[in-house]
Formats: sequence, structure tokens, C-alpha cells
Amino acid sequence: MQKFSMLGHKDKVAVGVSGGKDSLALLYVLKKFFMEHNRTDLVAITIDEGISNYRDESLQIVKDFCSYIKVETKISSYKELFGLEMDQAMIQRPSEKMTSCSVCGTFRRRAMDMAAESIGANVVATAHNLDDQLQTFMINVLSGDTERIGWIYPEPVQYGPNGLKKVKPFVEIYEHEIVFYAVLREIPFQSEECPYMHESIRTNLRVFFNNLESAHAGIKYNAYNSMSKISKILKTSSSGSISNSKRCSICGRISTNSICSVCKSLQVLSKNTNSDGYITITGALSNSSKNDRQI
Repeated sequence: MQKFSMLGHKDKVAVGVSGGKDSLALLYVLKKFFMEHNRTDLVAITIDEGISNYRDESLQIVKDFCSYIKVETKISSYKELFGLEMDQAMIQRPSEKMTSCSVCGTFRRRAMDMAAESIGANVVATAHNLDDQLQTFMINVLSGDTERIGWIYPEPVQYGPNGLKKVKPFVEIYEHEIVFYAVLREIPFQSEECPYMHESIRTNLRVFFNNLESAHAGIKYNAYNSMSKISKILKTSSSGSISNSKRCSICGRISTNSICSVCKSLQVLSKNTNSDGYITITGALSNSSKNDRQI
């Protein structure tokens, strides 16, 4: 955290907590850190995507753990913010080319920002680790999205009308090290995997890098260092700077295009609505815009 100046003395921190090993371990570590410095401005934010037979268990784990370590919890849902649940989105998508992870990731990032803003936090801390960072880098390379490579550099950048910044305290820690820490500290976590996770190329990249690491110990850390150098260069260029962003013409939030990725996704999903009670484009976008203005 000190290396990238992630936290300041007056920051109010919202920790993204899913119920998995990484996020609960991060919450535990930050809680200890805040207690040592007599700070109480720490809140756990959890997003209910609306995935049946999966999310209910993790929500209960989060509630119980936060109660145990005495951390305030804020829970928001896709249904309340965007007018539909993840399971609905998967039915309404035009094809599997619109992957579950791309939809969910887009909605989750916005939902976390909105949850953090609603509690007056100015920092969002997520538990992305070294493995996640490598995978994200490669996904951006393989998809030709070079602009986003600059965005993943660990040094936080303020964005939005309220000056939010995102930090990743675990960004230089291996995933298996976090697992070991969670088990050692007897931190409860959900072990069941998301039913939609295998649609993404991220799973293939995870296996690829783990196989490389098994054959060549330390190669992931070397790759991370190279990736960081590249993302830092791109971050300082005009193409990699968030400061050059525009505002979405629909919801008014910061975007690199005239319509943000959340509103674009809702537009695509709304085209496949039917008479079974799923959202309309007007309802979804006005709901998202309304929440944006209130926060």
C-alpha cells in the first residue's frame, strides 16, 4: 500500500467483499491495520448479482464475518441499480459472444462505485491479486484493448465527480499465498465457483500461467514486473489517461465514449425483452441514471 500511496490518513475506505478468499482476507487485513491506527472509517460493500444457488451462500458468509470482526456492511444489487439480475441478463443476451464475465464485470464496477459513493467513501479497495492482474493484462492484449492496459497500473487515480480512487493492496501477492493466509487465519470463505465463470478466457489464462509457474518458478512475478512497466508507460500517455474521458450521454457518468459500457450493455439486453416481465430499455436506463444523480 505504501509503495503506490494507496491510502491517506483521512480516507474512508469501502472494501469490495464478495465472500471469496481474497476479498475476506483483504477485509481482515485492513481491519487489523485500521485498528492499529485507531481508525474506524472502513466499510464492506457487497454486490448481489442475482445468481441463483450461488450468491445467497456468500452473502451470509459476508454478513456473519463482518459481524464477527465488527465492520459495517453495505449490500447493493443489480436488480435495484439496473433493473435486472444476472440470471435475467444471461437469458436476454443476444448470444454467448456477449460473455457473462464481460456483462457482470461492467455492472459490478459501476455498482461498487455507486455503493461507495452512497456511504461517503472516497476509496474503493478490491482484492485483485498478482494472478488477476496478469490475466487482465493478457485479456486486454488479446482483445486489442490497449487503452485499458494503462488503467491497470496499481497507482490509484481519482475519477468521477466525488474524486473516487480504486486501490488493490494485494496486487503483488500470488493467489495461492492469499489462500494459505485465509486458511491459516481460519477465515471462512465460499469455495463454490461462479456457474458462469468458464465462459471467459480468464479461466484459460489462469491455467496457462499456473502451468508456466509450475515449470518455471517465478515467471509470473517476472511477467507482472514487465506488465507494470508497460502499463505505466501507457498510463502517462494521452491514450491511457482517464482524465481524457467524456461523460455518458445517458447516465452522465465518466466514460471513454459517448455512451458508457453499462448503458450500452443495458441497451443490448433490452432489445431481447419480452412479455415475461423483463426490463424495458427506458426503465433500465432511467433507473441507472436516477441512481447516478442521487449519489
